[in-house]
Amino acid sequence: MLSDALLDEIRALHSGPDRGYHGWSHPLALLKLYGEVEDRLHDPLAVRCAILLHDAIYEPRRSDNERRSAELAKKMLNGVVPDRTLGRVLRLIEATARHAIPVGLPEDEVADMVMFLDMDLSILGAAPDVFDAYEAGVRHEYREVPEAAFRAGRAAILEGFVARDALYFSDWGRIRFGAAARRNLVRSIATLRA
Repeated sequence: MLSDALLDEIRALHSGPDRGYHGWSHPLALLKLYGEVEDRLHDPLAVRCAILLHDAIYEPRRSDNERRSAELAKKMLNGVVPDRTLGRVLRLIEATARHAIPVGLPEDEVADMVMFLDMDLSILGAAPDVFDAYEAGVRHEYREVPEAAFRAGRAAILEGFVARDALYFSDWGRIRFGAAARRNLVRSIATLRA
């Protein structure tokens, strides 16, 4: 279990005026979903820690946030969680860079990663008003990017999600979020491309 002091430190990492979507509300939302699936996880502590720390470092103009967040997680959790769990936490965080499952992992770790990545993309399948608030939060994080460039770049990212064979890896994710995510993405892409 993580101490209150450590949780306060993690919470503080998610604060600041530059954070839109990737503030403290994001891990809190994932922790609610975690409650739905905790009994299915092989290493619940690893998934919980990854939820809390996967966006600990988030600078929109950098491409190495996931690696840097994993490095920070290693420093913060070393000696706090078992070594095996810590290794899993780091791989979970690093998997958010591409939202893909690395090859060669044990089946139980893959099963946990599938659930974690589906939780991380759950916002795409949220109610339309919640999804729209997410999009506004992302725009806030990229507020220095000119509107036309942002719209083109954001549309391309969302189109990449739509083009995937499966947006969610698990049956739980597909059933829980899949249809709504497709509707939200198509609607948002149309708005961005208009």
